[in-house]
Amino acid sequence: MTEKITGRQFIMNILNGVSLGVVVALIPSALVGQLMQALQPIFPAATTIRLITSFAMSMLPAIMGLCVGMQFKLNPIQTSAVALASMIGSGVLHFEKSGFNLQGTGDIINSGLTIALAVVLARLIGNKLKNYTILLLPLLVLVFAGGTGNLMLPFIKKITIAIGTTIEHITTLQPLLMGSLMGIVFALLIVSPISSVGIATAIGLTGIGSGAANLGITAASFMLAIYGSSVNSLGTTLAHFIGSPKIQMANLLEKPGLYFPLAINAGILGFLGALFDIKGTPMSAGFGFSGLIGPLTAWNYLNQGLEDLLLLVILFLILPVVLAWLSRHFFVHRLGWYQPRDLLLVV
Repeated sequence: MTEKITGRQFIMNILNGVSLGVVVALIPSALVGQLMQALQPIFPAATTIRLITSFAMSMLPAIMGLCVGMQFKLNPIQTSAVALASMIGSGVLHFEKSGFNLQGTGDIINSGLTIALAVVLARLIGNKLKNYTILLLPLLVLVFAGGTGNLMLPFIKKITIAIGTTIEHITTLQPLLMGSLMGIVFALLIVSPISSVGIATAIGLTGIGSGAANLGITAASFMLAIYGSSVNSLGTTLAHFIGSPKIQMANLLEKPGLYFPLAINAGILGFLGALFDIKGTPMSAGFGFSGLIGPLTAWNYLNQGLEDLLLLVILFLILPVVLAWLSRHFFVHRLGWYQPRDLLLVV
């Protein structure tokens, strides 16, 4: 008999699974993508490695489905069906006359909605089909949940584009104010179900706006890591900035007050990024510090002298850590507004 869960538990399971899936699928490319690109002239295998990690990125919807299935303790048949439905609903598959190809990471919002539908259907069917479960459950979940997700995709994309247009409007403001706002916006995006990379790519975010977004994400990464460092393992703590702070999405949605100190730190670093003319690309705006994509991209826009290296170390490492420690001292230890267990991750 299917275990009953509350609406809140259902949503948390979906968000936790999506967060873990994003880390698993996107981090390999984030960690080695820039390095492999630089090594291609002298290391032929670098091209293959880049293709492998790019493939992993395109498998994001399926991995999200698998992680969500594990959160719900679905059996292998149900979990696999959810993963397949997620691929169909994500938009990552582009159908052509001769077949189909994988492109990008898909729409994370629509993938999450498709996964939710697939989980509901898989749990509803359960073992009611008895010996025919292995034959019919994957088909029913794939066609009905995946098909519904595919039908929703154009409408959800319009919402994503609307969000991107709003962010693009921010870039027309004064540079320093824009830098602060961009830092805050992307710090909030990185801990939401919305793909920061997708938004940045959709609006073609470049220049100072991208650099500020980079630093906002970096601020979020270090603040969340340090806030929860006493209750999380060392590997989990490092995953916030080596990987992605999106792993804390569920905790922040459960404790929305944490957005306040996060926005403060992100706003400060975004402001400083604009002040010192830190620039970037749509890809770096979505990943921040992960894989050193943010600082390495910013480095390409600078004169690449010793002073520039020191500036990047200060902005992308020293200041985020200092701001995170100060924030924790003030909001956690002095005011007691938040507790380290608010950022506890069970993986």
